[in-house]
Amino acid sequence: MKAWFIDCTPELAALFDAGAAPVPPGVRIHRGDPDAAAILAMAQDAQVLMVEHTVIPDAVFARAPGLRAIVFMGTGAGTYVDAALAARHGVAVLTTPGYGSVAVAEHAFALMMAGARRIARMDREIRAGLWQPRGGLQLAGRKVAVLGLGGIGRAFAERCAAFGMTVAGWNRSALDHPHYCPDPEEALRGADVVSLHLTLNQATRGFLDAARLALPAPGFLLVNTARSQLIDPAALTAALDSGQVGHLATDVFDAEPVAPDDPLLARDDATLTAHAAYMTRDAYLELWKRSCAQVQAARDGSAQGRAAPARSGESVPQDARPRLP
Repeated sequence: MKAWFIDCTPELAALFDAGAAPVPPGVRIHRGDPDAAAILAMAQDAQVLMVEHTVIPDAVFARAPGLRAIVFMGTGAGTYVDAALAARHGVAVLTTPGYGSVAVAEHAFALMMAGARRIARMDREIRAGLWQPRGGLQLAGRKVAVLGLGGIGRAFAERCAAFGMTVAGWNRSALDHPHYCPDPEEALRGADVVSLHLTLNQATRGFLDAARLALPAPGFLLVNTARSQLIDPAALTAALDSGQVGHLATDVFDAEPVAPDDPLLARDDATLTAHAAYMTRDAYLELWKRSCAQVQAARDGSAQGRAAPARSGESVPQDARPRLP
């Protein structure tokens, strides 16, 4: 059974070239971003597609009858492939959870630190010739609300606790965890920092609305390494403008790459990174290992690991999906 990795990134390509990440027999590598025609050609040539960041056109499924599985190299598959449509065509959508929990948690922690001490702003100002020392938030002893206690959320919570913070973690399903709080409003109430680690679906889209954004301490720091759509955009803008959100530190955006006219680019109360939280060598090696295991699972029918749900709350608008020739 042939597999195509359709959108190999430079980081993974470097690992392949160095011999650090072996490529299994039957797996072919397409380096760079494919256009719609290339996606279709690879889908028609293989039974399994490996996808790192490319949206799969809906029409592929009807025109590639031999396709049996899509291995999404990550967890948010619904942003890139219509899992319900795939299922109707007999195509399994498999994900690779857990590969970058530590990497993303560390990035969330770095964003929290940068936002708390205004590091990015002072860096910009110094480079522009302005010497303006700025005070910040001392985190030890402060309350952090961790929304989502999966692998990333737990790793982040552990680091916050070790830093001397008071951790209140909420999860959609009840957990036996030392930092678990059964009520999300109680977790948020009075928090100095809120960090998002929820999966995006119909139940969590817009989870942080105006009412919930009003619960933490005035001027709280909001960290997001999950999905931007977890926050109601109008409520976020209002909370930033009023100062209820004192600082936003985010790795995720509604549109990526960020548009030049995105209002966040003009804000001094925002620290921004380019959806790079998972990008470490260790995480990439683990991602490749787990992705290859899912390819093998698709080949032998064992379907190990986690499959994407048949219906996903994550979706790409139809006009954003590439069109086939």
